[in-house]
Amino acid sequence: MIIRKIPMSLRLFAVLAAITLFVAWITHPICACGPKRSPLERILERFGAASPVTTTAAAQRKTRLLFVTQCKGFRHQVLHQAEEIMEQLGAKSGFDVTVTQMAESKLTPANLKNLDVIVFYTTGDLPLSDAQKAALLDWIRSGKFFLGIHSATDTFYKWPEYGEMIGGYFNKHPWTQDTDVTIKTEDRTHPATRHLPEGWSMKEEIYQIKDFIGRDKAHVLVSLDQTKTDMTRPGVEAKDFPLVWWRDYGKGKVMYNAMGHRPDVWTSDWYQTMIVNAIKWGTGQMK
Repeated sequence: MIIRKIPMSLRLFAVLAAITLFVAWITHPICACGPKRSPLERILERFGAASPVTTTAAAQRKTRLLFVTQCKGFRHQVLHQAEEIMEQLGAKSGFDVTVTQMAESKLTPANLKNLDVIVFYTTGDLPLSDAQKAALLDWIRSGKFFLGIHSATDTFYKWPEYGEMIGGYFNKHPWTQDTDVTIKTEDRTHPATRHLPEGWSMKEEIYQIKDFIGRDKAHVLVSLDQTKTDMTRPGVEAKDFPLVWWRDYGKGKVMYNAMGHRPDVWTSDWYQTMIVNAIKWGTGQMK
């Protein structure tokens, strides 16, 4: 059998023809109906791959957050506004926010499996069973994030494991909501506080904490600046006045933010940024 060499010109023609047919095949619309797709989307569709937009959307599952605002003690006037703001922040930041004033109906082992974050703005002894209490702590230890706001330390006085988890209990507020205080940012590298100045003055109700777990267990981010605040007010007993701190809890994380009594705190950009960045940090979305 005689094998004849194919001329170079014919080989080049064959290659160019094959490329032309391939490009026409991958870029030709599959169907004339429906939305117009870009060449890249058509290529991905031909090979059974999702478009970049679809892939990104699928990967960005919303953070599932439960905001508990149940009060069995003092009820803050700002509470309803805080609920609305949390829902608004969730809509802007990709959080799927559920608000409840019935912790006992939401903090069940079955529901906990579907949550990434739990936020407490609560008071008093919430009606949780012993099994629910144990499940909540186990949920945090498993790698989840718990955020306590303001009066979350004015909660569960008869449950010492809760006080140890959050880091302490409320013990008076020598500085009431109309008192001028000076705040100090101790850590300006953390996502929740790196947007804050080194210090600033504001009106806010400032909690004094008892049974604080200490700075060896809690990383303090923000505290009361005692050098620029009236420390002679009645009721001052503590030596240290941490206002925002976080701690490891098993594989999970816990953060507490003592601020949030006044409406103008909740509506301020700096405070809302603290809340959003804390949640993103606690769920591993920010470092």
